[in-house]
Amino acid sequence: MADTLGAFLRTRREQLSPEQAGLPAGERRRVPGLRREEVAHLAGISPEYYLRLEQGRNQHPSDQILESLAAALQLDDDAVAYLHRLAHPTPSARRRRPRPRAASADHLQPLLDSWPLTAAYAQGTAGRVVAANRLAVILCPFFAVGSNPLRAAFLEPEMRSLYPQWDDMTAKAVSGLRATLSIDDTDPELLETVGELTVASERFRTLWAKREVRRRSTGHTRFNHPLVGQLELRYEKLLRPEARQLLVLYYADQDSADAERLQLLAGL
Repeated sequence: MADTLGAFLRTRREQLSPEQAGLPAGERRRVPGLRREEVAHLAGISPEYYLRLEQGRNQHPSDQILESLAAALQLDDDAVAYLHRLAHPTPSARRRRPRPRAASADHLQPLLDSWPLTAAYAQGTAGRVVAANRLAVILCPFFAVGSNPLRAAFLEPEMRSLYPQWDDMTAKAVSGLRATLSIDDTDPELLETVGELTVASERFRTLWAKREVRRRSTGHTRFNHPLVGQLELRYEKLLRPEARQLLVLYYADQDSADAERLQLLAGL
């Protein structure tokens, strides 16, 4: 399920209209987005060289070429970083090293339990929850230890009712997954989940094919909780690289109506 440089360039080219790129639309087009020749012109490279990049016959362009392509395709910082990772993957000698084992979540659980008004859970490299406090599980049952929130977001009907902005939530989940996905050192279980969702969920398949890349470490999420109603919570996603874990926190603004509802939820 690993992405390729050529596939990424082709998808992003097809998503950029001539108008967005500052080019005349011209005659009716048979394919969406820009032509290869137009991207090559905007990037200042030959059409033949760009064709080799898309076809995978030249997979290691220079950083200068990558920056020119990123400007031509109007990529943001996350997508530019992803482009460089595709073009310059981890050397094979490093890939053959045994991966460090994920740290145990046992020492993390007491910390999560000490936050009674913050829903908190930690995920391993495969996306499976390895530690969670009580409030997180009450907020969403798929935040419980052993669950996979990414899989649940697309395959569990309860998630659609829990997230009133389900379309936005799933789009963020997939673009965030691609932004953090390791090109050469991905957990096999995570690749298996991506494969399963590609087959089982049309929504995931559509989002994955767009190759959107967006890393969001903070923001707001709305919940429609069956016990306390509407909640708008802040979230923070903290990467713990040494432990190979992602810590996810949900909390409310102090003295807000959402804080009162979250406190009510914690007391249930």
